[in-house]
Amino acid sequence: MSDYIEQHTYHGTTTVGISCTDGVVLCADMRASAGYFIANNNTMKIQKIDNHAGMTIAGGVADAQNVTDMLRYHSNIHRIDKQEYLPIKSIARLASLIFFQNRYYPFIADILVGGYDKQGPALYNIDMFGSLDKKTYVTTGSGSPVAYGLLESEYRDGLTVEEGKMIALRAVKAAITRNIGTGDGINVAIIDK
Repeated sequence: MSDYIEQHTYHGTTTVGISCTDGVVLCADMRASAGYFIANNNTMKIQKIDNHAGMTIAGGVADAQNVTDMLRYHSNIHRIDKQEYLPIKSIARLASLIFFQNRYYPFIADILVGGYDKQGPALYNIDMFGSLDKKTYVTTGSGSPVAYGLLESEYRDGLTVEEGKMIALRAVKAAITRNIGTGDGINVAIIDK
C-alpha cells in the first residue's frame, strides 16, 4: 500500500466472528472513527446479506457498504432464480473476486462473511486485496490484537452459539478497554439454521 493511502486511511474498529457447532456469531463495536475524531457512535458494522448470511465491516464505511450492496444483490438474484440460498462459500468467493478485481484502486475494507447453509456454519475473512480464508474464529480492525488475545485463550472446538456469543462479547469489550478506535457499544448477530 502506498504511503499516501496508508496516511489517509483511518483505522478504528473491532469485529469478531466465531464459527460454532450450531451457527456463526458475528460481533462488532459501534464507533466510527477518523483518526482521533469519532465520526459516529451508532454505526452498524454487522450487515445482513440474506436470511442465512451476514457480514462485518472494518475499514472504509462507503467501500464496505458498496461491497455489501453487491453481495445482497447477487444473493437475492440467486435465491429468486434458483429458489435456494446462495452458499456461504459462494458469497465469500464473490466478495473475494470483487476485492481482487479492484486491487489497483482498492476498496479499503476488511470483511467477515458468515452464515449457515446446507453445509452447516461457515466463516470467511476477505481482505482488501481479495485474499479469502476460512476461519473458525477471526477478528479484524485496530482492536484485533487485543481481541485475538482473548479469542486464542478461550476458543475451543465444540462451542455452541451461546458460548461463542459470550466469548465474542468479551473479546470486543477487551478491545474497547484497550483501543481508542473501538467503543460506544457492541452489536451481536447469531446466524443458525
